[in-house]
Amino acid sequence: MRPIRAMAVALALLVTVSGVAQESIVDRWYAALLKADGAALSELLAENATIRLDDIGVTQSKQEFLASMDEWQSAVKGATIRHKIEAEMGDTVAVRTCYDFPNNDMTMRETFTTKDGVIVANTQMTIGENCDGF
Repeated sequence: MRPIRAMAVALALLVTVSGVAQESIVDRWYAALLKADGAALSELLAENATIRLDDIGVTQSKQEFLASMDEWQSAVKGATIRHKIEAEMGDTVAVRTCYDFPNNDMTMRETFTTKDGVIVANTQMTIGENCDGF
């Protein structure tokens, strides 16, 4: 019976470590995004990562996403980004995010799928035209 208990404890620890690792990646993602830090975002993204912007039906490659950082830097100036992890399902984390720009704000639902410590897929969708109740 002890080997089964040991396996259960090991599995619980692995799930906890995985969740902590995903939370760390998500925290680092938003910190880098707020600074429009292309180098930090590049380190967080797998080479074949995809970023899907559901609202406009666009999927970007890692290179296309990083190329947008100059434009994003202007948009995010003076903004804050708050996020809350809503759910973790294996390698995927669902996050509710408030983008509070100087002239407007919005709430997004974003999912991050990770593998080997990097983001392989990110999907973004607007769920609120403001951050009321965030």
